[in-house]
Amino acid sequence: MKITPDIIRQEFIGSQSRVTSSSHSDYVGISGKLIDETRSTFTILHLGRAKKVVKSSSVFNFTFADGTIVEIDGKLLAGRPEDRLKKTVKRLW
Repeated sequence: MKITPDIIRQEFIGSQSRVTSSSHSDYVGISGKLIDETRSTFTILHLGRAKKVVKSSSVFNFTFADGTIVEIDGKLLAGRPEDRLKKTVKRLW
């Protein structure tokens, strides 16, 4: 998978995810399959239980089907999933 700023337009439901850092210390380390997404939260299936994680206060690692691991700041993912298609991100490289 080619990593570009357009990665925020990707569908994340069904991918493996992990919270790598967060302002809320209880979120750090939650990992598992992403099962739902709302405007401001991700629901991750962690150890058989659904855990809701606030997007804007966390940084996530996503593992896609081809084995690519991407770290994304949740602030870039905040908003409704269907509105991310319209969002643009300035390239930093």
